[in-house]
Amino acid sequence: MVILAGYQILDQIHESSNSLVYRGIRESDHRPVILKVLKADYPTLAELTRYQQEYQIARSLNFDGIVKAYSLETYQRTPVIIFEDFGGVSLKLLMRQRCFTLQEFLNIAIRTSESLGKIHAAHIIHKDINPSNIVLNPDTGQLKIIDFGLATALSQENPTLKNPSVLEGTLAYMSPEQTGRMNRSLDYRTDFYSLGVTFYELLTHRLPFEANDPMELVHSHIARQPVSLHDLSEQETCPKILSDIVMKLMAKNAEDRYQSAWGLKADLKACLMQLETKGKIFPFSLGCKDRAETFKIPQKLYGR
Repeated sequence: MVILAGYQILDQIHESSNSLVYRGIRESDHRPVILKVLKADYPTLAELTRYQQEYQIARSLNFDGIVKAYSLETYQRTPVIIFEDFGGVSLKLLMRQRCFTLQEFLNIAIRTSESLGKIHAAHIIHKDINPSNIVLNPDTGQLKIIDFGLATALSQENPTLKNPSVLEGTLAYMSPEQTGRMNRSLDYRTDFYSLGVTFYELLTHRLPFEANDPMELVHSHIARQPVSLHDLSEQETCPKILSDIVMKLMAKNAEDRYQSAWGLKADLKACLMQLETKGKIFPFSLGCKDRAETFKIPQKLYGR
């Protein structure tokens, strides 16, 4: 258990391959906090740099929908990031406890899209959108995106070819271009693919691609088409238009996905409005309000 001056540690709430996360109290003002500390006793320079970068990025994104970073402390040569604790639970944990109604899903999806839009507007690529990194307070409805450990402030980058076991990100939610095997640069639209996989799982309680072999999972993201939500026998209640929205997010080519979070949010709000006023969601043209936030040269190959 971490002992950090000025903080009362209550309990450990999460453990990843390289971090421990605790819930605690800041003694100076009795404010509830989350403490994230590196597991390694002697962290590498790369790990220290990444923690510093995560803190700086989270600190710069000072608006609703993003978890607030309060301070960067040191515990036995290891950095500890102090985050706000707003009483949230990850969607991953909530999915194990219950199924979301269609209306609940749409409200979650709209808030998540809005938060992601703010991140992209700040020229940040998250690179690890998944249900574990979207946190919801079930009592207040407050939703925030967390974990900027892999985030980059670049408008785009060129992923390198790596073994799937050491790829940056969560493999089950990773875009084709983020695998480093697509010979194309990575930009903010990689987050839309990961968000599509997240929505798919929220609606079906299953992933679009499941495999024990990492290379098979990489191949699935690059080459296989998932079964649409509307075609899944257990998801007969999923409207066709909502299925189309999720499939658009998960398009293999970034040019075929939504080009802005605001375009996605507009379509999700149209679905919610129909559901609340008519009790049903009818088909409509997708992407009518979708406009790319930055100019992108298409990376598709044309010709023979």
